[in-house]
Amino acid sequence: MLLVEDEPFIRLATADALEDAGFEVIETANAQAAQEVLLRRTDVRVLFTDVKMPGSMNGLELASLVRSRWPHISVVITSGPLEPGNGMLPQEAVFIAKPYGEQAPAMAIRALLD
Repeated sequence: MLLVEDEPFIRLATADALEDAGFEVIETANAQAAQEVLLRRTDVRVLFTDVKMPGSMNGLELASLVRSRWPHISVVITSGPLEPGNGMLPQEAVFIAKPYGEQAPAMAIRALLD
């Protein structure tokens, strides 16, 4: 699974929790780095991305790109300040509001994969 989070402490804590839940986690800090991973790896099944991050593309734009270019990849989107309304999320994407509990990302991902 690909974790895209620009805040180092949140990224580390989320990656640790997901690894403890049995997931292999690839960490990136922005959408550009995430795209580079996706172009090199064919084994990514889940994108877990924050909305607000530096660079030319935010998490919602990254999620839309992933859904259109790699439709087999499930998408989980998270944000603190943003509560996405109808039509903001890509089809079949799941949203988790920050702050989320340690178990929330793994539970959302398992629900998508089952």
